[in-house]
Amino acid sequence: MAITSRAISWCLCCEILLATCATAATEPQLFQSNRATPAGEYTFGIEGPAVDRDGNLFVVNIGRPGTIGKLAAGAAQSEKFIDLPEGSVGNAIRFDRDGTMFIADYKKHNIFVLKRGSPEPQVWFHSDQMNQPNDITVASDGTIYASDPNWKGHRGQIWRIARAADGSSEGEVMTAPRAMGTTNGIDLSPDGKRLYVSESNSGEVWSYAIGKDGLTDAKLIKTFEPDTVDGLRTDVAGKIFVARILKGAIAILKPNGSVERQVGLGGKEPTNLAFGGSDGKTVFVTQRQGGYIETFRTDQEGREHCLQQGRC
Repeated sequence: MAITSRAISWCLCCEILLATCATAATEPQLFQSNRATPAGEYTFGIEGPAVDRDGNLFVVNIGRPGTIGKLAAGAAQSEKFIDLPEGSVGNAIRFDRDGTMFIADYKKHNIFVLKRGSPEPQVWFHSDQMNQPNDITVASDGTIYASDPNWKGHRGQIWRIARAADGSSEGEVMTAPRAMGTTNGIDLSPDGKRLYVSESNSGEVWSYAIGKDGLTDAKLIKTFEPDTVDGLRTDVAGKIFVARILKGAIAILKPNGSVERQVGLGGKEPTNLAFGGSDGKTVFVTQRQGGYIETFRTDQEGREHCLQQGRC
């Protein structure tokens, strides 16, 4: 029996449809969260997720305080990466575009540096004036901005820490146009001109312009319930991803503060998040409830991934 051109076209359409369905079935759906590691790997202080240029995830406090865990790219279980010096406990990790790791030590008021291939962290910055360095973000020129909350006093501040001409570091508390609450999550806009800061006690997320003499142009962009915001990150489109601790969600805000969506999570106590994966569109979330890591896919890469790839 002769095969008509219409029959051939129909067969081709069926093949394309089947291939499309098979691809859709294997690719994870956007904004659908899944557990990435077993429960109990990390302590109640699970925090500070950061992904290096090779796709490995690093998280503080695996097994006990004062450690850093590593979830290798593609792995389903973490392993201990390093121990911090005695008495130090990490709360945040970030990488610069050279692949250097920076670690905020809230117990000893240090910012550690760990260069690629180095076996142990070195103190890069220390100040007794710090309450406790909580979270950090890195600008394209290597400048670090650190949130520094005073939890008992319900107030906080922001530090700017830069590399001096001789290679050492120098830091200062940034002046601000308003009295800050307990500063917690922190990240930069994609162009590096504005700083986003969450305040835990008030549940507010603020935006500031970065000037030579300090922070200016304070804008309240979103108010959540008190004590329900923790870490935050930005993507290359300028959206702000906020960990809604006790709410079991990641809120995705537009730069003007309107909520684009809420990503529901399995655990109820997300503390922070980081972008990673080969395209920078996988979000890793640290879960205090259960001490594990969740992931979900998003539609834009993170600013930190773009920075490490040398495109931001």
